[in-house]
Amino acid sequence: MGTTVSIDVRDADVGADVLAAAVELLRDIDARFSTYRSESEISRIDRGEVSVEDASKDVRAVLDACARLKAESGGAFDAYRAGRLDPSGYVKGWAGDLAADVLRAAGARNFMLNIGGDIVCSGERAPGEPWRIGVRHPDEPAKVMLVLAVRDGAVATSGLYERGEHVVDGRNGHAAREWRSMTVVAADLTTADSLATTALARGADGARWAAARLGCEVAALDNHGNLFTSSGIAALRA
Repeated sequence: MGTTVSIDVRDADVGADVLAAAVELLRDIDARFSTYRSESEISRIDRGEVSVEDASKDVRAVLDACARLKAESGGAFDAYRAGRLDPSGYVKGWAGDLAADVLRAAGARNFMLNIGGDIVCSGERAPGEPWRIGVRHPDEPAKVMLVLAVRDGAVATSGLYERGEHVVDGRNGHAAREWRSMTVVAADLTTADSLATTALARGADGARWAAARLGCEVAALDNHGNLFTSSGIAALRA
């Protein structure tokens, strides 16, 4: 998926084989979903070599989820928004949650999984201490915009500061420009990541749209340097 992954497990009884299993799962997902691999299922579907109906169960489930998110967002999220099939805005968070499930199934309770800057937090980093997640300032790479204290949740950020105007509003095909950074905190990374991307794509009302979703909190910086925070962010600030 063109990104990096790091896993920090604080449970002493979780061995390297468990981490290897989580990484292997992510490699398998990358092989099937990556738009960078010409032989992936997604690339073959995009070229018309494989129909969606004949795709694997996971691919069909992801594309169905993308279709639901398109409807819920009024078309702002669209897996075909750039003129080709690219469900990456959903897949990365989904993949992170599946890898976290591998860790949990093996007995891990206190860990952080970082997939391209989007993070799953489980338990605590030390007894009585939540995981501290720094949200980078989009204009000053050496600084953080805020720090969030998270137990058993996920944090995802979508922005324009690393890859430029790569997020497109599926309703009109225009690049998203209203927000410099959009961070969503949710119970799972699938939700946090897909909503962060969608909120950025929606433009002016994106932050409030995401914040209205049940169980979600939002911190977003607009192009004028104004920070929007939903009501629950204050309780999460470390």
